[in-house]
Amino acid sequence: MASESTQHQSTGSNRRNFLKLGATVGASLIATSGFTKSTAGNTANTADDNLNSDKLTKQRMLGSGKHSLKVSSLGLGCMGMSFHRSFIPDEKTSINVIRRAVDMGVTFFDTAEVYGPFTNEALVGEALAPVRKDILICSKFGFNIQNGKMAGLNSRPDHIREVVEQSLKRLRTDHIDLLYQHRVDPNVSIEDVAGTVKDLIKQGKVRNFGLSEADSATIRKAHAVQPLTALQSEYSIMTRDPEHDVLNVCEELGIGFVPYSPLSRAFLTGYINEHTKYNPENDNRPTLPRYQPDAIKANWEIIYVLTAFGNQRGLTPAQVSLAWLMAKKPWIVPIPGTTKVAHLQENLAAADVPLSTDDFRQLTEAFDKIRIVGDRHPATR
Repeated sequence: MASESTQHQSTGSNRRNFLKLGATVGASLIATSGFTKSTAGNTANTADDNLNSDKLTKQRMLGSGKHSLKVSSLGLGCMGMSFHRSFIPDEKTSINVIRRAVDMGVTFFDTAEVYGPFTNEALVGEALAPVRKDILICSKFGFNIQNGKMAGLNSRPDHIREVVEQSLKRLRTDHIDLLYQHRVDPNVSIEDVAGTVKDLIKQGKVRNFGLSEADSATIRKAHAVQPLTALQSEYSIMTRDPEHDVLNVCEELGIGFVPYSPLSRAFLTGYINEHTKYNPENDNRPTLPRYQPDAIKANWEIIYVLTAFGNQRGLTPAQVSLAWLMAKKPWIVPIPGTTKVAHLQENLAAADVPLSTDDFRQLTEAFDKIRIVGDRHPATR
């Protein structure tokens, strides 16, 4: 068996080779990108369509009934362009990535006031203003922000309304398509939170309501007051907690599911390893048990599985990871983040990976046998 060092090098080489190929194949696509001609209604629906268009994504439905949203089968998580990912790209670079995503068929963009804080909403607002009518913007409330830092939870009704007013200005829009409570506030009843968002929906400032990292009981209580369109929580091959009961409740109630960190903060790309250096001033990974060097080495077994499966099918570990999530349920819409157009292309191509029932079963059985080392949050959380 090859050493871990050799395997890391092999995985990195596979990824680089794919990106070189993707850059070559996509060069003409990017060069002729029209940006403003992209519309939600023109999103490609079949693999054959994709061969003859610049759209790389299909569509999925979040929610049901009056509060359903038709979205691209993958969204774009924009947080890392401003927050928690060690470096902040030049603003023009990030705007270019967001606009390329629109050209490629992405209609679903995720941000929050706390990302930055504030700067990520402003970035997303500027990038998407020219095509606002064709795309969907999601944002979040739920924290106090003091001296540029998160300072505890706050979902009081007056605070929610204040946050929405400020978010609308930064996003350069008159409505938020999907507004999440970022974290459940134990000091404010979820019924009051849902009722406040319901009022904002009646006022036209918000279109749909969602929760993030909520348990089943909270989901049911909120949904009874204002139907939920989606639940956003961490979900990936490494973090499968939602499978315990939350996914079942979402299916029962007709609520979509939006996995954040679907690539486990880049671990599942094979792009980081135990030698990766982070900027602790702008990255939460150094504080997370799962990203300590010993845990990364122990969890590398997942990369072996993803690489072995992908190598036989011309896929990267990231693509296999995203395809597995989307094969789980048709109402699951991952929102991987990136700061690079090449990685954006790679991620979106996962929408066209046809995992068979047998493929999905084999992968799931392999993942089930792997014991993940390290909690996803510090013990004091």
